[in-house]
Amino acid sequence: MVDTGIDDLTSLINRGGIVMIPLFVLSVISLTLILERVWFWLLMGGRGNLRRLEKMNIAFRSGDKETVRKLTRRDGSPYGEVANALISQGASDAVALEAVERQRPRLDRFMVALSTIITAAPLLGILGTVMGIIASFRLLGDQATLTDPSDVAGGIAAALLTTALGLIVALVTLFPYMLFRGWASQTIGRLEMIIAAAQQGISHEEVNSKKGNES
Repeated sequence: MVDTGIDDLTSLINRGGIVMIPLFVLSVISLTLILERVWFWLLMGGRGNLRRLEKMNIAFRSGDKETVRKLTRRDGSPYGEVANALISQGASDAVALEAVERQRPRLDRFMVALSTIITAAPLLGILGTVMGIIASFRLLGDQATLTDPSDVAGGIAAALLTTALGLIVALVTLFPYMLFRGWASQTIGRLEMIIAAAQQGISHEEVNSKKGNES
């Protein structure tokens, strides 16, 4: 089975040309990065995390910092990191902005690489096709070596393999990429909810403390 797969791969490379190699490499990189991002987002969007997030927002709004500390004690997610920053450094806009920006690289990890693959794969495919067509027309112009005109058509058909593979790699990468971008935007929105709840809780706490001092 392994030998057959290797033979098929070698045959595809021989038919499509040298450009097939970087396209196969891009496909492996793309699938690896997609699997890593899917695992990350599955952990982020788990029911346990969402329930903890809801409890965290309620505790923040009521000014119950101790409950928030308990909820985020072992929470290494962006939600827990931002919540801990708001508790330890205050919920000012500057602290909130810095806390969110620190988490952005985790949310946008590998997005540039996936975007580059989406752009580069079709271009590599077209490059392989152009190189194959040039070789086919060179064969067509050399009447001394051309024995069967169908060889030219076969060469062009083989050259189109690179375009097909490039488009497949780009499409397989595109849909997860757009899904990851949507999840990242959703997570940023949830972080903003945590910040709003924390600022509301601090304002509520300050009002209560002023009332206590006045009495």
